[in-house]
Amino acid sequence: MKVAADLSRCIGSGMCAHLAGQLVDVDDAGHVEVLRQPVDEAERDAAREAVEMCPAEALSIVDAGPRP
Repeated sequence: MKVAADLSRCIGSGMCAHLAGQLVDVDDAGHVEVLRQPVDEAERDAAREAVEMCPAEALSIVDAGPRP
């Protein structure tokens, strides 16, 4: 599973970093930054929640593969 960030949509709310700080952060310019790919098995739920809760819909799941 991978998470993609659309910087043109990001509003820098920080919700993603709050929910999945081990996977994403907000840089000094106020844009989301994906810290690593692919997402570890143990972090998949946090990644999905960050994608779902982004108020600007700037995050998406690129390659979810089969869900366990």
